[in-house]
Amino acid sequence: MMAIYKRELKSFFHSFVGWLFLAATLFMMGIYFTVYNIMSGYPTISYVLQSIVFLFILTIPILTMRVLSEDRKYKTDQLILTAPISVGRIVLGKYLALVTVLAIPTVLIGLTPPVLMRAGAFQTGISYASLAGFFLYGCLGLAIGLFLSSLTESVVIAAVLTLIVLFSGYIMAGLCSMISSAGTGVFAEFLSKVLYCFDMIGRFDALSNGYFQVESMAYFVTLTVFVLFCTTQSIQKRRYSVSGKGIRLGTYSVMGIVAAAVVTILINLGLNYVPDRYTAFDVTANKLYTLTEDTKEMIGSLQEDVTIYVLADEAAKDEDLDKTLQQLKNLSGHVTVSYVDPLANPKFYYNYTEEEPVNNSLIVEGAKGSVVISYDDIYQYDMNYSSYQYTLTGYDGEGQILSAISRVMMEEQPKLYLIMGHDELAFEESFLNMLEKENLAYENLNLNTVDEVPKDAQGIIINAPAGDYSEEDVDKILRYLEQGGNALIAPVWTDSEMQGFTRILDYYGVSLVDGLIIEEDREHYYQIPYWLFPEVEDTAVTQRVSGGSIFVPYASGLMYEEDEDDLLYTPFLMTSGDAFSKQDIFDGEDYSRSTDAVDGPFVIGLSIEKAVGEGTVSKAAIVSSEQIFTSAADKVVPGYNMKLFGSIVSSLAERESSVSVPVKYFDIGYLTFTARTVYVVGFVSIIVLPIGCLLIGLVIWLRRRRL
Repeated sequence: MMAIYKRELKSFFHSFVGWLFLAATLFMMGIYFTVYNIMSGYPTISYVLQSIVFLFILTIPILTMRVLSEDRKYKTDQLILTAPISVGRIVLGKYLALVTVLAIPTVLIGLTPPVLMRAGAFQTGISYASLAGFFLYGCLGLAIGLFLSSLTESVVIAAVLTLIVLFSGYIMAGLCSMISSAGTGVFAEFLSKVLYCFDMIGRFDALSNGYFQVESMAYFVTLTVFVLFCTTQSIQKRRYSVSGKGIRLGTYSVMGIVAAAVVTILINLGLNYVPDRYTAFDVTANKLYTLTEDTKEMIGSLQEDVTIYVLADEAAKDEDLDKTLQQLKNLSGHVTVSYVDPLANPKFYYNYTEEEPVNNSLIVEGAKGSVVISYDDIYQYDMNYSSYQYTLTGYDGEGQILSAISRVMMEEQPKLYLIMGHDELAFEESFLNMLEKENLAYENLNLNTVDEVPKDAQGIIINAPAGDYSEEDVDKILRYLEQGGNALIAPVWTDSEMQGFTRILDYYGVSLVDGLIIEEDREHYYQIPYWLFPEVEDTAVTQRVSGGSIFVPYASGLMYEEDEDDLLYTPFLMTSGDAFSKQDIFDGEDYSRSTDAVDGPFVIGLSIEKAVGEGTVSKAAIVSSEQIFTSAADKVVPGYNMKLFGSIVSSLAERESSVSVPVKYFDIGYLTFTARTVYVVGFVSIIVLPIGCLLIGLVIWLRRRRL
């Protein structure tokens, strides 16, 4: 076998074919790697592999078409077949040579994660899971090409047949989806399931999306072994074609293939019936497909029944959403999941909502009512203004469902008021959705239109006012706070006088340090020294962000006196000791210390409890950044700023802990590279390596022609 392996491997690199395969693969890898990972900063190589897997449709037919067909055409196979070696070893030797050629670019791309990890938060797990899927996909493609090459003497026919089969496997996922959505009945369902057996790209995507499935791995491995067995049987039949036992051997060959097919099918079907908790692993850095501990605790403690209706045909279900639903169902016997086909039950939603929900929307029904979750709210999309297209950025299935379950179990919602009328920074939709997920009602409140803060206010939010507060507005807020009201305050540092707003901070004994904070400790800022990564202290407010980072751009320091009898201060965000506050910030690129600089460390997140009466406490949280609660900041540390916001508003609502789960972003942050790195990597990966392979192949080909 080793002799055949070495012979075949040398033949690939003594001809132009092997070098052409390497050049084409490395060229496409180089383009997508440079664009996705180096220029755009995507923290995983799965995007690269998903983009270039289509290349197998073109390269594998060229690589495999001559391996067995030419031996058959020129009768050189008879010399091998008469050798004292089994046909299986012959096939295995040739196949391993093909796999070795495939392994070279696979290993090269596999060496990039350790390098990329130095440029930021990199998703190692999902990258190597995708790489494994890429390699196994290629191995199956090579086995198919080898088998089809054994069936014909024509290299052209072998190449065309391989291309057709690989192309079919590439588009089969879309074809199955079309059949499921367009057709109904037993035949459509049966046809869809049959065609799904040939869905190669779907299994690869399952590995590339971060949900590592043993089922998908087994599919590639078992099918590869089966195809190689068929190849062996195809050659075995020719080896003894002149024997008088030809008919009997042909019968045995067919029976062997049937038996191998049955075993392959049984293995894959058996794995389908094994629960995902034993055969699937979440390898995403932010545990996209794993339920949080808050969710497990809440669902596990349910005392009342909850039914989740999925408005979709089960054959056309959303796989990611179904994973979440099944995990919730497994946590408690009080949770029931039921699929309702809108075509078969078009009026089902009438009892819950007047508007017709889109497919795969959810209806959560419990003892205190029901909540409709639109499928459009399950996923988060962001607009790419360069292409004017929406890009899928996050998954919110767990958060939406958990919030709905909590809502149908409670009597009434606490209410928060968002103070307006002083050029406050309006919250983006994602943060307003967080309030809804916390099951907190909210309402904008213009103090100019009311005599006092409404009595049903569980708390108020003052978010980055650019204008000052009048004495009347300040009095209204202070009267509310003196009655035990709660507040979240995000002040804005400015060199102009804001006497009214200062009175609100004075109520809690807090003031702002003049200027904005600059960090000199490289581990405590992101890209530029004004964009802070503070230390997250272990407090009640920060329990949900334990182990994560908070991104705080353009922050000011908070000053306060030592704890007094009626005031208790708990810092939860701190800069390093190397930070300083700078007043002259008009030159955004000047990070040097000025003569008026104030040295740190600084508190930039502070919890306060103020005793205002017998057994009455006013709670406040002050975070000294106007941009901390924005989507742009939250995406730098995917979800952690949102988690902090949810935890704070939950504490304002007098809850022991938050019941919400923020959107889980597909990316955990972006990698950053210098312009020089971009040019160097792009030049080497797109030009040097592919052209180098082509030149080597061309030199070898020309030398062999002269000989």
